[in-house]
Amino acid sequence: MPKIGRKVKIFSALEVANICGVVNQTAINWIKNGYLKAFTTPGGQYRIYAKDLAAFLDNRGMGDSGEALQVILERANWTTLLIACADMALNNRLQEEIFEALPEYTLLRAYDAFELGLKLAGEKPGFILLDKNLPGVDHDQLLRNLKRDPVFGKPYIFVMSDGSESKDSTNSEDFSENKDVGTSADLILFKPPNVRALVETIKDMEKQIDATA
Repeated sequence: MPKIGRKVKIFSALEVANICGVVNQTAINWIKNGYLKAFTTPGGQYRIYAKDLAAFLDNRGMGDSGEALQVILERANWTTLLIACADMALNNRLQEEIFEALPEYTLLRAYDAFELGLKLAGEKPGFILLDKNLPGVDHDQLLRNLKRDPVFGKPYIFVMSDGSESKDSTNSEDFSENKDVGTSADLILFKPPNVRALVETIKDMEKQIDATA
């Protein structure tokens, strides 16, 4: 079955040092002296939960570092994909086929605007597969919010369309690239979507994410 739930953000001592603008040994000393709460891995490495790092920054009055931490926490979960589609049969089929191709991903599903809002706010999926005809959704406004508001982590958005709008930018029968990626979908898929093409696109985007991380 697809994985569920949200990953807990954990930092290494080196990541803490980079956030705070100090050397690695300073972060280790904070931990050893009890200023920064941490736990150790089986290999003896220190790991710090995000909530404990946030508390440490607050207690030390490190405002700039706190802002840096907030940026990190607002990044999308790049191994999470949300399928937002009211058609239960299509939603189920997409979940099965995508999970078969991407078993390491956490797959979320929404069948209406309410569920969509909860999953977007609570999980911050890195990839969103959105049915353009999802009931109760102002499609254009949603895309603008997702692309412009950093709280959502700037996810990649794939819109499933019934093909009734113009296909001027269509690259193939099933898949078209949207050139206006600043305020709209990254890709438009015509229903039923080509899952193999979608998965290949996600893998290509993963490489871009890794290259800029």
